[in-house]
Parts: sequence; C-alpha cells; structure tokens
Amino acid sequence: MSGELYIGDRWREGRGPELVSTDPATGHPVWRGATAAGTDVFEAVAAALKAFRPWADAPLDERIAAVRRYKAVLEARAPAFAADLSRETGKPLWETRAELGSMIAKVEVSIAAQAERAGSREAATGFGRAVLRHRPHGVMAVLGPFNFPGHLPNGHIVPALLAGDTVVFKPSEETPLAGRRMAEAFEAAGLSPGVFNLVQGGRETGADLLKQPIDGLLFTGSARAGAHFRRQFVDRVEVILALELGGNNPLIVWDDADPEAAAAIAVQSAYVTTGQRCSCARRLILPQGPAGDRVVEAIAALAERLAIGAWDADEEPFMGPLISARAAAGARDEVERLVHNGARPLLPFRQPEGLGEAFVTPALLDVTGIASPDEEIFAPVLQVTRVDDFDHAISAANATRYGLSAGLVSDDDALWRRFLDRSRAGVVNRNRPTTGAAGNMPFGGLGASGDHRPSAYYAADYCAYPVASFEAERAVDTTSEIKGLRP
Repeated sequence: MSGELYIGDRWREGRGPELVSTDPATGHPVWRGATAAGTDVFEAVAAALKAFRPWADAPLDERIAAVRRYKAVLEARAPAFAADLSRETGKPLWETRAELGSMIAKVEVSIAAQAERAGSREAATGFGRAVLRHRPHGVMAVLGPFNFPGHLPNGHIVPALLAGDTVVFKPSEETPLAGRRMAEAFEAAGLSPGVFNLVQGGRETGADLLKQPIDGLLFTGSARAGAHFRRQFVDRVEVILALELGGNNPLIVWDDADPEAAAAIAVQSAYVTTGQRCSCARRLILPQGPAGDRVVEAIAALAERLAIGAWDADEEPFMGPLISARAAAGARDEVERLVHNGARPLLPFRQPEGLGEAFVTPALLDVTGIASPDEEIFAPVLQVTRVDDFDHAISAANATRYGLSAGLVSDDDALWRRFLDRSRAGVVNRNRPTTGAAGNMPFGGLGASGDHRPSAYYAADYCAYPVASFEAERAVDTTSEIKGLRP
C-alpha cells in the first residue's frame, strides 16, 4: 500500500505537507506521511457522496454483516493495534488493550441500539397503519481525538455505517497511525468503495472537510473547538452536529466515607489516562474538618505510589506521559497560574526524575476560597474545595458551565437521591469513578460539554432521522368525510 490517505477503495499520497507523529515518551517518530490538501478532501467527500445511495439502499443485514467483518478484523489484529496505540499516545498497554476491547464490543452494542432506537415499527389505525422508519443523513464527517483515537471515533463511525451513512474520517494530527490502522481494518472488512474514507492532517484539513457538502459532523474534542463548530454551522442547519466535549467534573466525598475507599475512587477519577479523559474528575469537594482532611491525606498517599513510565516499561505503569511535551508545558503553566492566585499545593505538579518532558506527576491543589477558573486542565490535576454542608457541596459541584460527569462518594441513600436529583451532568455516578460509563448507556453532557446529543448507545439517534407515515394499501374515496362541502 502506498500513501496514507484512503479514498474510495485505494490508498494514495496526500498533496499536503508532511505530518509526523511521535512516541511522547521518547520523541521517536512512529508515523510520517503527506497530509490531505483541499483537493484530496474534496475527492474523499465526492467518493462518500457517490457511495451513499447504494450503501443506504443495501439491506440492513448487509450493513450488519460488514461491521461484523470489521469486528473480526479488530479481534485478529488487537494485540498489534494496541501496541501501536500505546506507542503513539504513550498510554500503558493495559489501557490500550482495554480500548481495543471497547472498540470490538461497540459493534454488537451498536447493532442492538440500531434496532431499539432507530429501527422500524407500526401500529394499526382505523384507515390503515402508522409506520415509523429511520433514514440515514448522508455523508458524515468524523473528527477524532487523541486520547482514545480508536474507541471514540469508532463509537461514531460504526453507528453511522449501520444507519446507512457514509464516512470521511480525519483522526487527530497527534494520532494519525491510529487512524491508519482503523482504515486498514475497514478495508480488510470489504466495505464498498467510498463508504469509509480516511484523510490525514491538522486544523487546515479539518477546516477543508467542514467546508464540503457534508450532512453531519460527529466530533469528540475540546469545548473550545465545539463552540467554534457551533458558530461555523449556525447558518447550515441542514448539517447535524453531535459534539462530545470536555468537562470540569466534580466529585463529592461526604458523610464520613471510608478515606481509603474514597481515595481509590478519587485517584481513578482524576489521574487515569494521565488525566486525559473528558470525564476525569477535576474538582474534589469535601467537608470542612477532620473527615475531609483524612480523605486528602489518603489521596496524597495513594497518588505517591502510582507508577509512572513508558508504555513498555518493565514495571507496568499506571500513568504514561501526556500526549506531548507541549501539552505538559501548557498544563504546568495553568497550574502555576492557580498557585500564583492562591492555590495551595498538596502534591506538587512536576516532571518525574529520569523521564522525558511529556511526563508529569499527579497534582493535588487546595483552591478553597480562591476564584479558580472554570476551565478543564487536561492533565492529572485535582483541585480541592472545602464546604460547610451538603447543600453547598451540590452548589459547588454545579458551579460550572460544563455538565459532562459528576460523582458522589457516600453510603447515605438520602444524600445520593438529593445529589442525583440536583446534579447537572449527563453521567452521574455513585461510589464509582467519574470516568466509569457503560457502553449500553448514553454518554454525553450539557452546557459546554455537548449539544444534547449523547453518544455511546444513543449514537443511533443522531446517525439517522425518523420518518413517520400514515399508510393505506389502496386509495379510498373519502369525499363524504370532507366537512363544509357544498352539494
């Protein structure tokens, strides 16, 4: 195969500048290739447009068989694919193996969701029947993130293909190899030419793609980018937007919760994937006094024990590097601003000794009483706020323009009911990490965290639109039923 773009049914060289992705742990290149220029993007969308009608008209069973072939390819290639994901993202191998498992599981979950949420059904009426059907939108542009470069775009693409849409996928410029591996899997699954297309590149390539006559944008990424897309498409109402964005997510620990149990939940909420999950807890809300102190001490003690290292280190790490040295420098700048404004470091944010510039240690900051910006720091940084009572804890949790995930650690059923009723988030967990989400449930948020089109099980909703019909087998003269008709 030559080239790094997959358009129609063949690989080709891009006409744009070269892009290189590197292992963030070492800086060594893992992928390089020419990106897509505007003409390449035009041709990819043209291929998807040409393929749309035959793919949409194909029986659903054929589309199901195609995505199941893709699933079989993923299963066969999972070990090598996981290793490539680790090399490119820096994530430990245990994480990327789990990511491949999620990609594989997504196929059957999406088939079930398609039947339940976007299938067809009918009911008898006095004149015939009422029928509900769903129809695909057309060409879907999918923009992928770097943190889960396989799982998250996969969660858009598989439901779109099942619905009868065709796809043009642009991976993050940080993880083009992941996109390459996905395209190879779809190619091996034998999809019809143009049903799935891959273009590589950065913001310019993405901008070129969104200027094309697409029918939907399925995006996972930052709230800032999501706001930009909302503005860009304000006059293109025919383009459906499904935006899965970030979060400044709260975790409340209350009611004399066991400190060690709470610490384990908080550490997994805040520091997993080196804090690079949109559902990571960013804010820890605790009661004033000794109970809160014990939780903080337990978190600090547990965080100090977390192994940090490269994905293939002899000692299996809990955390790898951030996606790049530039990302680590940006996160350090944000933490320094917080400290300058009065935040008190309980665990300092630093570069681990003997590791590269993209590596950081978990940070724990007490921001009680200071004006902490309502921003997502995409790094292992947890900000602690102390409050006087549970009502203030809920108010603090909701004091954000985001609304993706939230959590409560408490054995008190009454507190859980109050929190569940008043929390403003799309994922609300109890005694589990804020990052926990089931594939057979919706995943998404409100406010700056999304546009009320959750993904996961509910991706079927935005990949097809409903068509409601009144139907009768034959035309019957109903002149006598017309009111006010003159003789």
